Amino acid sequence: MTPKSKQRIFIASALAVAALIAVFFLTKSAPDFSGPGQGKAVVVVVRGDSISGIASTLKDAGVVASSEAFINAANANSKSKSIGPGRYSMLSEMSGAGAVELMLDPKSRADSRLVLPEGLRINQSLAEASAATSIPVKSFTDSLNSGGNLGLPAYANGIAEGFLFPASYDLAGDETSDVTLQMLFSRFNQASKEMNLEASATTLGKTPYDVIKVASLVQAEGHPNDYAKIARVIYNRLEVGMPLQLDTTVAYGLGITKLSLSADELRSKTPFNTYVNPGLPKTPINSPGAEAIKAALNPAKGPWKYFVTVNLDTGETKFAKNYNKFLKAKAELQNYLKNRG
Repeated sequence: MTPKSKQRIFIASALAVAALIAVFFLTKSAPDFSGPGQGKAVVVVVRGDSISGIASTLKDAGVVASSEAFINAANANSKSKSIGPGRYSMLSEMSGAGAVELMLDPKSRADSRLVLPEGLRINQSLAEASAATSIPVKSFTDSLNSGGNLGLPAYANGIAEGFLFPASYDLAGDETSDVTLQMLFSRFNQASKEMNLEASATTLGKTPYDVIKVASLVQAEGHPNDYAKIARVIYNRLEVGMPLQLDTTVAYGLGITKLSLSADELRSKTPFNTYVNPGLPKTPINSPGAEAIKAALNPAKGPWKYFVTVNLDTGETKFAKNYNKFLKAKAELQNYLKNRG
């Protein structure tokens, strides 16, 4: 090796060491809080924000001592790439590493998430969406009535009841009513595709819309363990032309939610009274979850035409193929209710 070669290697090595020393001291010199944080600070990460952009937001909010402290901690944590847009509940005066960890914890996004449980009626779903996004319910109803392309399946004929899919949705904080509804319908379409809903409905001899109607009844009427059997009862009744006689549809038509209906209420004249109107109700009566839809697509095999939940605490439900056995089960329910006052 020539003296010049040795000199070049020495210079290169010296430069590398110098660079490492510079990085070390820059990292060490970045102001950083040492404690776990205190109080509360809310920060909003907007769509397209880079790690440095997020760092600046945190610095301005007093969450971290410096942007560099957060950037260094994020670079050291490969999971930091998953930090997305939304509203985060943070603490003041956190270490950079602590801020990264908290932003990766779903708890920090609790105030930036829309959660729709199974079985909500459309007015209930829109109220939840409004509370989570601060968008007025009227804006959602205006969007639904505008006739715009929000992603609602064509077979829904513009009626959104039944299609605000129950799930947990992360919010970025800049949603509009249109964007939020598109997100909900998109999630329904995704679930529909995963279940092969339209083709499976055809195989069953039903329309996709009728399947969603049945699924909404199944969702309202029973425990998940009994969904498939309840679906079978509904199909068995439809097949022989029996009225469905479901209190949940009557209550929906009247805009009430109580379990025990009066004789006058059961005689009410609405398109949803399945005591006086044959067949399925006019529309779904809620947004069913995936399990209820699967049950409507894959009903159990059996001769049952009646069912009644005899214990509201445990959800125990009894099924019968003849009216006399149904009356016995109904007497159990009445006795249960009597004992509960």
